[in-house]
Amino acid sequence: MEKKRLVGIDYGTKRIGLAVADPLRMFARPVGTFSREGLQSALEEIECQDGIETLIVGYPLGSGGETNAMTGVIDRFIAELKEMFPHVAIEPIDEYHSSREAVHILAAAGGSRKERQKKGRLDTAAACVLLTRYLEGRSESL
Repeated sequence: MEKKRLVGIDYGTKRIGLAVADPLRMFARPVGTFSREGLQSALEEIECQDGIETLIVGYPLGSGGETNAMTGVIDRFIAELKEMFPHVAIEPIDEYHSSREAVHILAAAGGSRKERQKKGRLDTAAACVLLTRYLEGRSESL
């Protein structure tokens, strides 16, 4: 039996980046960028095809670990996810500097600045960063 998927979510007010872990849980693969409605459809499709074990959601904290205005928005988003997928674990992960890290990854991958700045590329890359952090944290604790 193949393992269910680990899914990374980078929530933004305009777009939501989505990434999934490979079946061996060694790396994160970008899925795409979605609206709220599109996200639900994409998650339902992943759930139907492979199953979802855990949703890893970027959680915005300041450099000192303090909450901010966006933290409440994410708390409500997580509550909605729990209603949509009551059988799926949801784990928030500190997203501090994930977008900055995603910019560096996209730059290192090459392509023009214009290409890197296409809507959604950064959101999806940030979702991959969050999921990779989660995967690395799990492998260190094994």
